[in-house]
Amino acid sequence: MSHSDEYTFETRLLHNDHKIDPATGSVSVPIQHASTYHQFDLDCFGKYDYCRSSNPTREALEETIASLEEGTKGFAFSSGMSAISTAFLLLSQGDHVLISEDVYGGTYRMVTEVLSRYGIEYTFVDMTDLTKLEQLIRTNTKVIYIETPSNPLLKVSDIEAISKLAKQVGALTFVDNTFLTPALQKPLTLGADVVLHSATKFLSGHSDVLAGLAVVKDESIAKKLAFLQNAFGAVLGVQDAWLVLRGLKTLHVRLEQSMKSAEKIATYLQKHPLVKRVYYPGLPNHNGYELQHRQAKGSGAVLSFELESEAVLRSFVSNVQLPVFAVSLGAVESILSYPAKMSHAAMPEEEREKRGISNSLLRLSVGLENSEDLIKDFVAALDESLVRTPILSGDRGI
Repeated sequence: MSHSDEYTFETRLLHNDHKIDPATGSVSVPIQHASTYHQFDLDCFGKYDYCRSSNPTREALEETIASLEEGTKGFAFSSGMSAISTAFLLLSQGDHVLISEDVYGGTYRMVTEVLSRYGIEYTFVDMTDLTKLEQLIRTNTKVIYIETPSNPLLKVSDIEAISKLAKQVGALTFVDNTFLTPALQKPLTLGADVVLHSATKFLSGHSDVLAGLAVVKDESIAKKLAFLQNAFGAVLGVQDAWLVLRGLKTLHVRLEQSMKSAEKIATYLQKHPLVKRVYYPGLPNHNGYELQHRQAKGSGAVLSFELESEAVLRSFVSNVQLPVFAVSLGAVESILSYPAKMSHAAMPEEEREKRGISNSLLRLSVGLENSEDLIKDFVAALDESLVRTPILSGDRGI
């Protein structure tokens, strides 16, 4: 196990420092439910004292994700948003953050409605435009926050170039790596300071856990975030930590299969007459195609597509059979989402439209179903939409 860093990523998912419990030989990390720990010495407390501060099961997950992201310290939180929110607490009153314009709705809400109340300024920017980004940097800019690929338009931002720009002005670079995971993209190796995950998604992968993770490389940032994690207290419960650890074991094979299917579905959709455009960085005509393949090992398993109208979208959603129509992504089952009323409902309609998040846009997280079955299902639903579109268009005002 001491040589685990020499193994490939997929092997390290299984063969790492937590492969075997040293006390019992168990091949599953023990779930330690204790909330408090007896101290044997009045003047010298043991490693664990209270579960909010540290817990062996949560610690196993934190150490595992730190290793997989090639960082020095990992942190497990009760949700993706608690991870993001706690990381934002590194900011102080009067600081400024630059953030991807088509960011996840929960992050948008946190920045615009919470951080703003504490005197933290923000500017949204198309993170793919480095010239524009540089122009918007202020003397008080302390964080540049990137989603790449972004949610839901799958824009690809240059992590290395942005991180260099941030360092020149003394700002930190945060990267939400939820869509790709360390299996495909490692922002810390490209210069980022903080990597964030909704571990609810691909990392756990089974729609049965709520969790967030953060990883850092710099020891001074690690100490600050450790203090904030303990002070803020939104830590991950032990049962959920164990579920994420279990999900990680199959991350590579799940993501590899889902990504292959996503590429096939994206290719099919862009040829259909009712589909206006497809957003997926694995398509050669995507603006970020070359950059995606330079900084990541794949394009992921999430894509978005815009239909001809909201009427077509409603018909399609009512007729498609296989995907779950729900919030979230990254599960074994395909999940079809409606950003305007789900992931980005916190964003005002005017702001959504400005960013290209229209009422005819759908996001698809591709699961482990046979890709041909999914395409057949989509064909049937789109064909029904094609038949019904004239009627629906005429009835739209009713």
